Amino acid sequence: MADYKDRYYTSSDGLRLHYRDYDAAGTGDCVETVLCMPGLTRNARDFTEVADHLKGRYRVLVAEQRGRGLSAWDPNPANYHPGTYIGDMFTLLADAGVARVHAVGTSLGGLMTMIISSMKPGFFKSATLNDIGPVIDQVGIERIKGYVGKITPARDWAEAIQRVKAMAVDVYPDFTDAEWDSFTRKIFVEKDGQPILDYDPNIALPFKNATSDAAPSDIWPAFESLKGTPLAVLRGGLSDLLSAETMEEMGRRHEGMVAVTIPNVGHTPILNEPECLAAIDAVIAKGR
Repeated sequence: MADYKDRYYTSSDGLRLHYRDYDAAGTGDCVETVLCMPGLTRNARDFTEVADHLKGRYRVLVAEQRGRGLSAWDPNPANYHPGTYIGDMFTLLADAGVARVHAVGTSLGGLMTMIISSMKPGFFKSATLNDIGPVIDQVGIERIKGYVGKITPARDWAEAIQRVKAMAVDVYPDFTDAEWDSFTRKIFVEKDGQPILDYDPNIALPFKNATSDAAPSDIWPAFESLKGTPLAVLRGGLSDLLSAETMEEMGRRHEGMVAVTIPNVGHTPILNEPECLAAIDAVIAKGR
């Protein structure tokens, strides 16, 4: 039996969206709640290890954005953008009966964390940004554009693993066979006996059509809205989205920021690394 509940809520535009609820001994604000927000193509399974680490001590809500996992696909691909996702997160939290949370955001989820904080300073009790910052390197964006939505269904799991490995071997050069298997099963889901991507390929359309000029010209004010909020920033040592220089500047602008770099890992750390889990623990403890 799963140690979480699959919960569903209706978005403002009528979509049935999903989140996992690892409910601690209580609900609402009587327990500390952690909101986990995945990356662009990702789903709730990315946070299995984090949730397993935190459950029992905290209530853990793991979002699945529209078009991913068990959440409905949007018939209008133009809605696949951070502004829509942020609105969905407020609706999710209202459904869960929670007013303020600790945030753990990977990539897109971390970008959303910064933007939400700028909209509502003090909304987050603590924040962990996984391999994302106010400066997003274009090299990484182009790499992601090169694969998002393009992976076709595989004949079997062995083929799916080989495809993922070919795509990401430079990101995770030290992965074992077991880790490649686990990672692949977070990306694909089996349907009619065939592994398929667990997201709507159309999530790629707004992202691919965007140019560097279309990106927010200055995300630093959004990042600086997190001043006073306990903050951890996690970075893959091989990351092509978050540079070491940007991470250093983030530390200069946010006194007390916990900075963790995972060597020989690209974008993004998996969040099963002991150093990452320790950093998440530390900032949540500060923000309680």
